Amino acid sequence: MQTENVTTPFGRRPMTLALVKGQLATANIKAGKTVDKWKVYRSACEARALLGLRDRALAVLNALLSFYPEQELSEDRNLVVFPSNAQLAIRSNGIAGTTLRENLALLVDAGLIHRNDSPNGKRYARKGSDGEIETAYGFSLAPLLARAEELALMAHQVAEESRHLRITKERITIARRNVRKLITAAVEEGLPGNWQAVEDALIGAIARVKLAKTVAAFEACLNELNLLNEEAVNLLEMQLNSRNSDANANEIRHHIQNSNTESLNELEPRSEKEQGDPMVVKPKRNAEPIKAFPLGMVLRACPQISDYAVGGTISHWRELMAAAVVVRTMLGVSPSAYQDACETMGPENAAVAMACVLERAGHITSPGGYLRDLTRRTEEGKFSLGPMLMALLRAHEPQRRQLA
Repeated sequence: MQTENVTTPFGRRPMTLALVKGQLATANIKAGKTVDKWKVYRSACEARALLGLRDRALAVLNALLSFYPEQELSEDRNLVVFPSNAQLAIRSNGIAGTTLRENLALLVDAGLIHRNDSPNGKRYARKGSDGEIETAYGFSLAPLLARAEELALMAHQVAEESRHLRITKERITIARRNVRKLITAAVEEGLPGNWQAVEDALIGAIARVKLAKTVAAFEACLNELNLLNEEAVNLLEMQLNSRNSDANANEIRHHIQNSNTESLNELEPRSEKEQGDPMVVKPKRNAEPIKAFPLGMVLRACPQISDYAVGGTISHWRELMAAAVVVRTMLGVSPSAYQDACETMGPENAAVAMACVLERAGHITSPGGYLRDLTRRTEEGKFSLGPMLMALLRAHEPQRRQLA
């Protein structure tokens, strides 16, 4: 069994605390531990992005493992390989000497191998009287054995992120297709609505998809496209409902005009209150509830609301709703106006509306009256938060480009 000690590199190469930490970790490998060298190599390949390695470095690691005679790395065996640079270069697909040294340094920095340098920097092994290797100088593969489980978890994490990214891209493709075809259908059918604004927003969202590099960036693009898709569907639904209402009204008028006049008595109210007594309060028509928009999208459109949250940050809907209550008080919106908004829109969307009012506070004379108007229009099916959020997103876009 080889005892791993803390050793310093030969020549001008410096010793670092990271190297000390890594060597101490490998000195505490569990007795009898073994791992298939090619399985741990595959884990390292899959986790190369997290390890900061390139393909050439992995080719060098493959070559180093090929010099280890056994299939399994074992704690009770010598884990130091000692090939020359010429031998390593040949098994690393013939890479140049300078490139070989650079990638060996990358493997050391990534904590996958350790240098076990001899007094003169040469790599060699000394055997005992029994023919077994007594001392070896070269590159220790002990870190691969020590970190086998960690590398497997890193490989799993990369695979899950890759899967999540693939699913996100698929959903982006579907959302783009949905919005595009809904716009086309609305224009071809001649439905009224600001479809050009939806088209412009779609073009901007597609441009951001092309620039996205990270999973978070793709998720933000997906949220934006889902918002556009929802807005397009809401616009179409309102137009279709309007057409159905007009058709039903025409049918009712036609039916009344062709009915026997005696039947009109059945339509008369039975009491004065039912004839329109002003003391009778008409119940609110239950508007179809608006779905809550993605929280990240709301915060991008309405960044000021975070200033009124505890700690200055918002990460949950309950924090947004709490901040909206503070904003309501600050803007002088009455409790009854905000309560009506919550009952009609839902508490989450009422908080979003309050955040939008805050963003436009400099252009609104009476925030309370403005919120009541939004509530009334929502109740009548004539208002959706989507266009307001999209307008605020577009307004903040030039500023975000400058900061980027």
